[in-house]
Amino acid sequence: MSRAGNRPRRCGLRRVAGFTLLEMLAVILLIGIAAAAVAVSVTQGLASARVSAASGELAAVLRATRTQAIVHGTEHTVEVDTRANTYRADGGAPVRLPQGMRIGITSAKEDQVNEHTGRIRFFPDGSATGGHITLQRERRQWRVNVSWLTGAVSVVAS
Repeated sequence: MSRAGNRPRRCGLRRVAGFTLLEMLAVILLIGIAAAAVAVSVTQGLASARVSAASGELAAVLRATRTQAIVHGTEHTVEVDTRANTYRADGGAPVRLPQGMRIGITSAKEDQVNEHTGRIRFFPDGSATGGHITLQRERRQWRVNVSWLTGAVSVVAS
């Protein structure tokens, strides 16, 4: 009698190494959930970057306008139109904010041209009428502050 003959025979199917359909579907589902989470995070990051960039550009315009007032020895202004979502320095071409972004202004009463337009004036000594301009997109909000005493411009995330 040979040894091969003594082995018990296995009946049924042989098990093949690999993954079941259910395991593969679970992995695909997890990859989809992770991709969706990353997409949401990236979208929110881009929106925040747009608001941050727009507030930086606005602050640069305000600082340049203050510098022009000092250099030329005359009053210079930045005007904000909340209806059109634009701002402009010294009556120049208006700068339109990216779509989905809103602008607001808080300034002195005499600098409120009408119900949707306000301005901040800079004087030859560097001072200003002061106030703040708010840029908002969804839940992200940035505030550009102008000090009335020094005319200094600062940007604060709210």
